[in-house]
Amino acid sequence: MSARADAGPGPRAASRPVTGPRRELSGLLAIAQRDVTKLLRDRPRLAVNLAFPVLLIGGLGAILQPTVGRVTGLNAVTLAFTGVLAASLFQSAAAGMISIVEDRENDFSRELFVTPVSRLTLVGGKVAGETLVALCQGACIVVFALAFGVRMSSSQLALLLGPCLACCLLGGAFGLATIAVLPNQRSAMQIFQFLIIPQYVLGGVLVPLRDVPSYLRVLAHAMPMTYVVNLTRAAYYAGTPVYRLAASGSPLLDAAVIVILFVVLLTAGAAVFGYRERTR
Repeated sequence: MSARADAGPGPRAASRPVTGPRRELSGLLAIAQRDVTKLLRDRPRLAVNLAFPVLLIGGLGAILQPTVGRVTGLNAVTLAFTGVLAASLFQSAAAGMISIVEDRENDFSRELFVTPVSRLTLVGGKVAGETLVALCQGACIVVFALAFGVRMSSSQLALLLGPCLACCLLGGAFGLATIAVLPNQRSAMQIFQFLIIPQYVLGGVLVPLRDVPSYLRVLAHAMPMTYVVNLTRAAYYAGTPVYRLAASGSPLLDAAVIVILFVVLLTAGAAVFGYRERTR
């Protein structure tokens, strides 16, 4: 009797399945890890996703410097960096959600649906994975920006961490809500570009939008990228003499809108994703 009592809980208790919040978290982390592993194996995607923002910062920033510098007194390369960083994180996380369509075509999503976790955990894992992927790319963009002469203190870098995370999360939720309703990977890639390019133009990525017609201002505020660009730029220029010239809007209002959009888009995307899988 005493020998059995000292032997511990035994194999039956040791193999007890994980349940509740721990199971949901385990499922979320497993899906996120899969997306990060896919990124490490997809070197062409890494190269393309880094080449585009680098060209925008170093190329267009230098081209705009004579005009922007003369009119506003701001460094155009630094101004472009703050907008391109936010836009690149947003786009990377959003574009990564196209893998949902790929999983659907390969019937991998059906295998996910038989796992004992909630639908929100499944899509949350996808968003978390693409957020980690985008943050890795964002770190590389910061390194390239420093090489282009962008000055950044440790406090500015710390202030950028929160907005950068917000860029990734909102981008992932936006990509989920958009791509969940599309039937195949080809249409997803075509329509996605149609939705992203206008946000680069009207989101104030390269320069803040000022003195524009009212209808353009309304369109700009209807685009999610606008708020993450404003929040990132406000964080970088916080406490500097040129804050009012570089930043537009209220950071608190931008943060509130980002939170609301994230919750709405993630919930709607999860609902549409689950419905389409059930009705296949």
